Amino acid sequence: MTFAPGDHVHLPRIGSGIVREARNGDRYLVEIKGRTMVVDGAQLEPAERAAKRRERMPAAAPQRDAASSGHAPASIDLHGKSVEEAIEALDAFLNDALVASLAEVRIIHGRSGGKIKDAVHRRLGQLLPVRSFRVDPRNAGVTIVTL
Repeated sequence: MTFAPGDHVHLPRIGSGIVREARNGDRYLVEIKGRTMVVDGAQLEPAERAAKRRERMPAAAPQRDAASSGHAPASIDLHGKSVEEAIEALDAFLNDALVASLAEVRIIHGRSGGKIKDAVHRRLGQLLPVRSFRVDPRNAGVTIVTL
């Protein structure tokens, strides 16, 4: 199903919101609860359909789907990417992790040079969903992020 800017949509386990922008590859910029995130179209449904489904559903029967069962990877390897490519991949990875309700993820950036690591840490400091981040004490080439 395709959505247009202004459409009301629902993202299971996250909530309902509004499509702000349609992007390439069936991805949408969606605002939910005051936060903006990029979401795959397969994870969205029209808000009306979600409301009707909730009306039919018994209160004691929680519903689980692929997005809520943690099927996003818990780590990303940024080796071999430019700083710009790494930050773009990081943003997409963190969006997927948030949608999958992951509490902690690992970013593999490597140790040599430090450009990717510095850029990753700058970006993490700018993102509201990131509660904290730290370099893995067992591997200086990995940053652990708490969402």
